[in-house]
Amino acid sequence: MTLGDATGELAAIAATFELPGPILDLEPLGNGNVNDTYLVVCDGDPLQRFVLQRLNRTVFVQPELVMANMVAIAEHVEARMTQGCALLGERRWEHPRVLLSRADQRPWVERDGGFWRLITFIESSQSFDVVASAEQAREVGFGLGLFHHLISDLPAAGLADTLEGFHVTPRYLEHYDGVLANAPAAAGDGELHCLAFVEERREFASVLEAARVSGQLRLRPIHGDPKVNNVMMEACSGRACALVDLDTVKPGLIHYDIGDCLRSCCNPLGEETADLEAVHFDIHLCREVLSGYLAAASGFLTAADYEHLYVAIRLISFELGLRFFTDHLAGNVYFKTDRPDHNLQRALVQFRLTESIEAQEDRILDLIGDLRAGLAPGC
Repeated sequence: MTLGDATGELAAIAATFELPGPILDLEPLGNGNVNDTYLVVCDGDPLQRFVLQRLNRTVFVQPELVMANMVAIAEHVEARMTQGCALLGERRWEHPRVLLSRADQRPWVERDGGFWRLITFIESSQSFDVVASAEQAREVGFGLGLFHHLISDLPAAGLADTLEGFHVTPRYLEHYDGVLANAPAAAGDGELHCLAFVEERREFASVLEAARVSGQLRLRPIHGDPKVNNVMMEACSGRACALVDLDTVKPGLIHYDIGDCLRSCCNPLGEETADLEAVHFDIHLCREVLSGYLAAASGFLTAADYEHLYVAIRLISFELGLRFFTDHLAGNVYFKTDRPDHNLQRALVQFRLTESIEAQEDRILDLIGDLRAGLAPGC
């Protein structure tokens, strides 16, 4: 193996971190919508791999706080696992470790306006963009539940709010109104449908924030983006072994994480499908994800947490559709796109998913009730 085309600035940036050996290869990794991500391969026996990322400073305006959160979470999880966790049993679970820079021992490097970090790669694992089986869905849920369990006693006040307003749906609605006021008149059935869809659900946007303000729900540490492909599966066993992409870790409502995970897992066609008529929320996958999640997380959930699960599932799919549509109206300034109508298509997918969730409200509520009644408290 040779470094080849990966020589140059990226390799030089990676080499400023405390890597264990010379860089052999460096190539793009993943399909994230926000950060630029690369896989770094280092010489050694065995070869070691790391993830190099340039944080999007338009999104993360204080990236040093993002890194402080990552370090705090990593230290807490490591301490919890050192103490022992009965939920793990023989299960492998890893938490990404941040490497320090050689020059100043900070967990990041700044170069030519770029803010870079290097973290450990979860070896012998894989991720998926869509859930392929009931077993996989349950593992995704268990992985998120285990992550929440391990950080459930970390005070949320100890984390910085690096994305103020992130997953606060009323804020997205306010931003949407501002963008809409300056956007050209709607053109085409897709935009007209999205406009009507948002208006019909405007009052629903504040449901979780109202529960927080009233004291029914409280802030906890959250992952912030627990979609399917951020849950790593052990290649040999198919079991969840890590959560990655931790730049969105912050104080928030765990319902944002639960809703986002279900939104991602229970849409078998994924976010990028063009077949809108076939988009649906798979309630059977929902049962598996929630079953896995509650097997790990039921020990710290309150009655109010359970009572707000359905609205979280409905709200987060609506919220993402709202964000996609807003970005479309704004000229595609936040999410990476391949074509002018890319974010519009993404919005239509999420709104169709929301409709499917709404049509199955009674079934989802019954499912939540059945799972709650059948689970013993977690450890």
